[in-house]
Amino acid sequence: MMVAYHEAGHAVVGWFLEHADPLLKVSIVPRGKGLGYAQCLTREQYLYTRERLFDRVCTMLGGCVAEQLFFGRVTMGAQDYLRKVTQSTYAEIVQFGMNQKLGQVSFDLPRPGEVLVEKPFSEATAQLIDEEVRRLIGSAHARTLDLLTRCREQVDKVGRQLLERKVLERADMVELIGPWPFAKKITYEELMEGTGGLEEDTALHEGLQGWRGGPAAEEPSLAPPPGEQPPGPPGSKLKHM
Repeated sequence: MMVAYHEAGHAVVGWFLEHADPLLKVSIVPRGKGLGYAQCLTREQYLYTRERLFDRVCTMLGGCVAEQLFFGRVTMGAQDYLRKVTQSTYAEIVQFGMNQKLGQVSFDLPRPGEVLVEKPFSEATAQLIDEEVRRLIGSAHARTLDLLTRCREQVDKVGRQLLERKVLERADMVELIGPWPFAKKITYEELMEGTGGLEEDTALHEGLQGWRGGPAAEEPSLAPPPGEQPPGPPGSKLKHM
């Protein structure tokens, strides 16, 4: 039951976050060292915005938050996700220059197994990095807990169906909790629409007519959800407990 609700947490969080990877399948059939997994379609050619990075971290936290919400405790099955979330958040701040307090700077992080002999930044900067990592992870956890609290019924439905059927496909998720509430392009051909192919209509939308020589069009915001900044590099395609 713990595994089923853990994976249901991943699935439901990813389902209701706009920038998360599209869910393909969720299972509690053991696979390798994992007792279950939620499989997503990861678009390797996609550029990662702050919103997408933040939603991916929230999705990774969905399993342990579901355990906390339904059972009042978190198992060691969440350890791998906590490690990935920590690495992702450090990478966002230290490598990718995506933190307002630290600024647009980039430092190399040690590779797995390597030891960082000397930090390329001061102790004050190291302290700021640690504080921002904890703040961002805390923000993602709070957002995930709020989402799953509001979607508790949906998590329960998915968890119970996983206990009965072991594997749920995307169509099963639609039947259980409704259509995905966001329009998503999930194939390579669809993702490449609008990039200027020979047979495409590349005329400006009527709302953008006359932009040349006038004030610059407002750029879409890459800011994260209010008061938050999202975390780091892409996670794996299979989300294991």
